[in-house]
Amino acid sequence: MKRAPSRGPLSFGMVHLPENPDQLVFSGGGLRCFWQGGVMSVLDDQHPLRPARVTGVSGGALAGAAWLAGLKHRFLDEMCAAFEQRDSNIDLFAADENGITPHQELYCAVVDKVLDDDAAQKIAEGPSFQVLIAHPPDTGHPTLTGTALTLAYEAELHSVGSPHFSWAEKLGLSARLVDANQAARDGRLVDLITAAAVIPPVFEPPLWEGRRVVDGGMADQAPMPDPDRGETLILLTREYKRLPDVTGRTYLHPSHETPADKIDFTDPQKLRDTWALGERDAKAWLDAAPGA
Repeated sequence: MKRAPSRGPLSFGMVHLPENPDQLVFSGGGLRCFWQGGVMSVLDDQHPLRPARVTGVSGGALAGAAWLAGLKHRFLDEMCAAFEQRDSNIDLFAADENGITPHQELYCAVVDKVLDDDAAQKIAEGPSFQVLIAHPPDTGHPTLTGTALTLAYEAELHSVGSPHFSWAEKLGLSARLVDANQAARDGRLVDLITAAAVIPPVFEPPLWEGRRVVDGGMADQAPMPDPDRGETLILLTREYKRLPDVTGRTYLHPSHETPADKIDFTDPQKLRDTWALGERDAKAWLDAAPGA
């Protein structure tokens, strides 16, 4: 695969961004993932990356898909336009007769609008793209089970302080990487991206290949590609207390807490500010690079 022209390593504090990573991971984080969009918009213009493999989870699946499709600011603009129509999160859990909350309906509508046929074709023909989804244990009550898993995930997230978790299998949660290139070829890309970001009880767990799905970020906030080889850049959406020291992996996170909350669907300015933070952080890396 053709590489971008060399500029040398990029740095941010004590972290060095690989010059041309073989793999790129879009971590989860709900609306915080718009930080990733800001980062990639700057890197695309000034230091384009050409990874062979890309993974995404939760909101990072949409950020990764939008980047691969070359949509630049489009998914930011569409989400902001949708948020302009809302002034309250009071109906966060108010599911309709089909079990779909207004939040889930809005998110699905934006994804469907952004990832149109042209975007799907670019993803189908692009580098390997895998999306992590998770399956709750089959208890017959997917929303209640998913809610319990969400609570366990939040407890693990704050107690362990790592993007990689160990509790999932103990509670019967299973996870797998899905071939998003094939999903795009099959006309199922939107279904996959929306299924990847299901947070019970705000979202009703949908079906994927006959099985209920919950947010893949409950199993791993930064899933490595399969196969996992070469230099890997992981774009986190928050700072973690403990990051694994693995040769070839670079974890980067926002320089400050993102303005956007995980599931606050009422304030489009927070999305724009989160995107702008990503732009500033990426420019800081570029400015700190040797020879800049």
